[in-house]
Order: sequence, then C-alpha cells, then structure tokens
Amino acid sequence: MSVRATVLYDAPGPRGRRNNRIYTVLTVVVVALALWWVLDTLAGNGQLTAEKWAPFLDSRTWQTYLLPGLWGTLKSAFVSILLALVMGVLLGLGRLAENPVIRWVCAAIVEFFRAIPVLLLMIFAYQLFAVYSILPPRQLAFGAVVFGLTMYNGSVIAEILRSGIRSLPKGQVEASKALGLSHRQTLWSIQLPQAVAAMLPALVAQMVIALKDSALGYQIGYVEVVRSGIQSASSNQNYLAALAVVAVIMILINYLLSGLAQRIEGQLRSGRRRRNILGKARPGHSQEAEATGSATVGLSEAGIIQPDAQQR
Repeated sequence: MSVRATVLYDAPGPRGRRNNRIYTVLTVVVVALALWWVLDTLAGNGQLTAEKWAPFLDSRTWQTYLLPGLWGTLKSAFVSILLALVMGVLLGLGRLAENPVIRWVCAAIVEFFRAIPVLLLMIFAYQLFAVYSILPPRQLAFGAVVFGLTMYNGSVIAEILRSGIRSLPKGQVEASKALGLSHRQTLWSIQLPQAVAAMLPALVAQMVIALKDSALGYQIGYVEVVRSGIQSASSNQNYLAALAVVAVIMILINYLLSGLAQRIEGQLRSGRRRRNILGKARPGHSQEAEATGSATVGLSEAGIIQPDAQQR
C-alpha cells in the first residue's frame, strides 16, 4: 500500500518507514511491559483473585448496592437532561431575541451558571433547599443534583443552540423576511429544526457529561452508582473489582446513549418527514437533497409553501 502525501503530511521515505516500524515496535513493547507490571502488582496484592469478583455473581450485591445506585444515576440524569434541554432552548432563543433586554438577561444567566462548578451548584442548592424547607428531607439530595446539572448543562446547551443557529446561512433569514415571516417564525420553523440536527453530536456529548456529573452527588449523600459501588467495595473489601464494574456500567450506558443519538441523527439527515426516527436510515441521500428538503419543510410548516407545490 502506497503512502500518499497531503498538505500537512509528507510521505516518508525508506528511512522514515523503517523508523516508524521501529517506533511502533518499541511503543508496543513499552505498553506491554507496563500492562504486565500493573497486572503483576495487582496479582501480588491479591486483587485479581476470584473471591474479589465473586460478590458480583451474587444477586444480593446487585439488589442491595448497584441497582439502587444505577436507578438513582439514571433518574437524576434523565430529569436533569429534560429540564436542561427546555432551559437551553429557552435561553438560546432568548439570546437571539430582538428585544435587547431579553438578550441581556438570558446572556447574564448563561454566563453566570456556566462559570460556576457543578459541585458548587449542588452544595448551594442542597443548603438552600434544606434551610428554607423547599423540598422534603428525603428529596434534598435528588433536588440538589437535578438543580446543579440542569442549570449548568442548560446554560451550555443554550450556547450550543445559539452558535448552531448563528452558523446557518444568512440567506435563509433574508429569504424568510422577503416572504413575510416574522423573527419568531424564522427561528422556530426554519432555523431551529436545522440547528438541532447539526448540533445533535454536541448535545449528546453534553448529555453524557450530565450522566457522568451525576456522580458528584456523592458529596451531598445522593445514592448513585459510584456511591453504591464504593459502599459495596467497603462491605466486600474489593475496591478494584467494584470500581471496574461501575466503570463498565457507565461505559455501557454512554455507549447506548451515543448509539441512539447516531441513529436519530441519521434519520434527521435522511429526511425530516420520516415518522420513525428510531428506525434505520435510508442510505444515498445527498447533502444537496438534505438541504433542499429541510428548507422546503421549514417553509411549508410556516405556511408559505403548500403541499401540492412541494410535489410539483
């Protein structure tokens, strides 16, 4: 196989290819030695014995520790993601409003909550809810976790939404004004659907961050999967095995979430009129067809183009 040169990379000559092979072999050897040293050290400390992993074959370990913690993680992440999406859309569109007062207020909220660490928001919310008895005592930790995740991720989503809409061609706004559409109609019917499809990878990345940041609730006593894993490790004296199992659980959840987002993104890009966005996307749709279809659908939803005109 020949190596082609690009603008940023010159094709190596015979000496360069030989050096690359040598460096590759050395890297593999160093990584293998490091891995062997780590496994040997763990085995010497008795961390790889079967009895350390045996508790996870017992259903009581899952029912007592891991499953309640997993439910807590999923519950807080799901609620906070939904609220963050609503908050992000409202703040993002508010930053694009024609009224300067609305733009200033939304910008102040976004910049304020983006600058504060999530853990600090959780601790503040926990103390606030407890002092003023806003929530029942058993719901304080859950409410604080949801508040912190919602305010931070909602502010980030607002910036993602605003930047996504700003990145769209300005000709669409000019065309919508020429057709008599208002600023609100242009945002909701034309720009927002296109921006959501383009920003979906960034939105999913933010959802994954929200899922992982739910583990910060450990500091205020919230029962989530990391806290439950540590409690299981304290009971069975198998910290390495417990944290490894927790890591695998989080990786699987994030993998499923990313796969679902890729499926939805493929459906959105294959055609906005598809009813089942979870089904398999049809291949072969060009970018020109996608852009034309999205613009046509946006104009039809705004009442500018009638369905029979689309078919002609």
